[in-house]
Amino acid sequence: MAGCVKTTHCCYKSAITKVLVFVVLFICLPQSSLQSTGKAAQIIDLQDGEEFTMSGSNRFCYRNALVPTWRQTWTRIQVKVWSSKDFKVETVAGEEELQELENFTFWNWLQGFLRERHNETTINISLFSSKTCFRVDPTEKAQFTVRALRKFDIFLFLVFLSGTLLFIFADSLSRSQMFFYSAGMSIGTIASLIIVVYILGRALPKKGSIYVIVAGGWSVALYAIQLVFRNLKLILQEHWRLALGYVTVVGFVSFAVCYRYGPLVNEKSINILSWTLQLFGLLLIYLGMQIQQVAFAVILAALFSKHLEVPVSLALTAWRKMMRYVNWKPVPRRLLTEEEYQKEGEEETHRALEELRKYCNSPEFSPWKAVSRLQSPKRFADFIEGSPHLMPNEASVHAQEYGLGGSFFEDELFDTDDEEEDVKHTSKPE
Repeated sequence: MAGCVKTTHCCYKSAITKVLVFVVLFICLPQSSLQSTGKAAQIIDLQDGEEFTMSGSNRFCYRNALVPTWRQTWTRIQVKVWSSKDFKVETVAGEEELQELENFTFWNWLQGFLRERHNETTINISLFSSKTCFRVDPTEKAQFTVRALRKFDIFLFLVFLSGTLLFIFADSLSRSQMFFYSAGMSIGTIASLIIVVYILGRALPKKGSIYVIVAGGWSVALYAIQLVFRNLKLILQEHWRLALGYVTVVGFVSFAVCYRYGPLVNEKSINILSWTLQLFGLLLIYLGMQIQQVAFAVILAALFSKHLEVPVSLALTAWRKMMRYVNWKPVPRRLLTEEEYQKEGEEETHRALEELRKYCNSPEFSPWKAVSRLQSPKRFADFIEGSPHLMPNEASVHAQEYGLGGSFFEDELFDTDDEEEDVKHTSKPE
């Protein structure tokens, strides 16, 4: 019995080894052994605005003769191919790679088998690509039309504009309840499959096999989202009732989840959301521009303008330090007039006296220590209670020598005179 099991195991390993050797030999098979001996296929050159109607398998090359500048920031080069029947399109970098597609290899066969068929497609060509070649293989040698276009892409401009507005208003959007609910409903509607896979991954037991299932679920969810966006126009035209029902149900569930947890309240969470929106806005700015140098310049300008106070303060500090070592005369200050000087003196004196009264009434002040050092404690106590700080004779002497000194000293003098009159009236017998 043991020998039989051992023999079966050995046979199984031998079969696997033979299959692996066959696959390796098939992949490494020389191209010349299966290459057709016919002449090289003709390649048709495409120019901007040209249109060709062909049938059967044909090869095309688009040659870009213009050097891109900042004026082509939102310019897109596209080659549109459409037909009444399905076809396959294979895109390569140059003519040599295009000729290699004629050779039979395992990878060419696998890529052709996995490539999707269309009856209408668009090939996007980079502005910096000098040559782009492709092959069109229609079914049953059907007719198809090829047209090259160079035009202003409004979609690119809208992506750039959306990124700019998102970067500018990221702070206010991160604190907006309307944006919180609308963004939550949008994310729930678009990525509902990903959310389901995430919930299943949290609910299922954490074993080794479950990670494979979750990883496969992520891949299937991303592929489904890509497939929906690719056929969005067809879905909205033919299955608009199902699309409306899906958006209604998933949007309501997403709104309920957002309402359950509520908008962001913590300041750190709001800052993280604001930074995330700013990064996403910068990404949209980069994706919305064809010229990378212009995109990086706009991103740097946006970052500089967003945090302008930091570089400005640093520049002002550096300028002040530099001016200390330069022979630079400051602009002379304007001198105060006599009225301004007198008014400022009155205000400062009144404020200082009020601060002194507050300090004397505070717990930090030691009244016994102060009284032991004063010649007239009663006068000090009257000052704390609100009496003038000058005696009548002191105010009279000051007025005779220096003038009244403004309204403040006039008030002090009048207050002392009133107090003397009150004292006289109270001292007279009835």
